[in-house]
Amino acid sequence: FWDFLILFFCLPVVIFNEITKKRLLGDVSCRIVPFMEVSSLGVTTFSLCALGIDRFHAATSPQASARPIEQCHSIIAKLAVIWVGSMTLSVPEILLWQLAQDTSPVSGVVTEYCTMKPSSHLPESVYSLVLTYQNARMWWYFGCYFCLPILFTVSCQLVTRRISGTEKKTECRGAKHSQCESHLNCTIIGLTIIYGLCTTPENVCNIVVAYMSPDMSRQTLDLLSLINQFFLFFKCSVTPVLLLCLCRPLGQAFMDCCCCCCEGCSPDTTSSESSADSKLKTEMSSSIFFDKPRESPPPILALGTPC
Repeated sequence: FWDFLILFFCLPVVIFNEITKKRLLGDVSCRIVPFMEVSSLGVTTFSLCALGIDRFHAATSPQASARPIEQCHSIIAKLAVIWVGSMTLSVPEILLWQLAQDTSPVSGVVTEYCTMKPSSHLPESVYSLVLTYQNARMWWYFGCYFCLPILFTVSCQLVTRRISGTEKKTECRGAKHSQCESHLNCTIIGLTIIYGLCTTPENVCNIVVAYMSPDMSRQTLDLLSLINQFFLFFKCSVTPVLLLCLCRPLGQAFMDCCCCCCEGCSPDTTSSESSADSKLKTEMSSSIFFDKPRESPPPILALGTPC
């Protein structure tokens, strides 16, 4: 959902600015767009950490049936912590950026751009905090939004594989459960690889700009910022597709919803039987993804739309 917000709101603003050299929504977009982009990095970072912890707990539990089904309010609480924490850590971005104007010496056209400069009208204590954040922003980006998710995911995967190998979890859980857990681990690794590849150029550019900005023109800095933003947009576009392709129950549910919307809500008997079979398979496989007991097949429930 946050990836959708980035593509829906930030991408049009950036494209409009590059075409017209005018900032859509003015100073508001200069503050909101960086806030949403940094929040997106935080949501992805903490989500990968939470997924790594969940896989570690799944690997260290004695049996799959020993773990109770996680309640909905518990999942919502985790998501709230991830989202609120990410947005809280991104609040300095709102106070750091502001709109600036520049006149081209050749054409005389006034162009608008966003500059990283705290407003002088801020209270003295807040202004000093924002300046401290600006000075430490490069290393904060690199440490929290790049090193933390990658190192955390790699550590959880290594520990999980070590425990699974020493205790021989595959024998007591069954081959199919082990295969589904392997799919989940591959999904997390794939998401981490995409995230690492898309955030590496931004961290490299931040380090280069921090040490070479006096020798670089504003056009070069704007170009580097644009490249970083489009890498973020690419990550937001690829991540949902990768998740649907690697996570089979989620992808199957998505395809069922698409087919239902295309064919209407009055399927024939054959399609109803095939839909029921697909629901049964999806629920049985998804029960493994949430570590449910698999001693007996779960009943088919009428969930979602009438389709």
